[in-house]
This record gives sequence, C-alpha cells and structure tokens, in this order.
Amino acid sequence: MSSFTEIVPKLIDATTEIFTGMVMMDISTAGEPMQELGPLKDTITGMVGLAGIHKGLVAVHFPYEVALAITSSFLGMDVDEVNEDVQDAVGEIANMLGGNVKTLLSDRGKDIELSLPSTISGEEYNFSSQEQVDQVILPFKAPAGVFHVELELER
Repeated sequence: MSSFTEIVPKLIDATTEIFTGMVMMDISTAGEPMQELGPLKDTITGMVGLAGIHKGLVAVHFPYEVALAITSSFLGMDVDEVNEDVQDAVGEIANMLGGNVKTLLSDRGKDIELSLPSTISGEEYNFSSQEQVDQVILPFKAPAGVFHVELELER
C-alpha cells in the first residue's frame, strides 16, 4: 500500500475491532484525519516502532480520563489513577494496533518487525518525529472522551 488513502479506512476498522472485541467498548470516529496534534496535556501515549520495508511508528494518545476508563473496561476492574496497569493496557493497545498495521503494510507481515510497546505520559508534551515522515492522526470518540491513533511512516 502506497498511500494513507488506502490505509485510513482499514486502520479505522482495526481500531474499532480492537476496542469492540478486546476493550469491550464502543468507539466511533470523531472527525476527519489530521496532520498534527499540538501539545498533549495530561495524556499517556503508547507506541510501537516499525522496522523493515516500512519504517515508522504507531501511537495511540489517551487523555488520562480516557486511559482510566479504557483500562478499567479492558481489565474488568476499577482503575482510578495512572499506574502500571494503565501503562500496560495502553502499551498492549498500541501493540495490537501495530500488529494490524504490520499486516496492512506487507505480505502477511513477514517483512516488518515491531518493537516492544512503550509508553510516555505527562502534564504537557509534544509528540513529533525527528525524521521526514508521512503521518496521519485519526480522532476517535470513546464514552470518556476523544483519543487519537497516529501512524508515521518514513518517506
């Protein structure tokens, strides 16, 4: 696949399937694809790197309130603070999205490797690549608020 035009609908479907099937939460798109987010405030980001025929990353950005609701639903227990459980849940969601993107971009995912998932969080930070990348940011609405899924691929 050479363009985000082909990838975006499949990435929306993959995100929706992960949330419906694994997180047990209904989500919907919350607007048109974006090119940049600006500063992230009180947010946790989960990300997975891509290496091989395509290099880049998949990231998911959850405001704390959304991350707590998603983690609570994912684990089936109340979570009321951003802790290791939230980091693990956000990382796992990024990992599942990364696996889907890997399959979308290559022949059964054989020629792309994924990094281990990692998370970052903070009161305010910017999330941007140092490389020349093509990127798309998809806004989604969950019951607790809006979150974003980001795909960056080196040119």
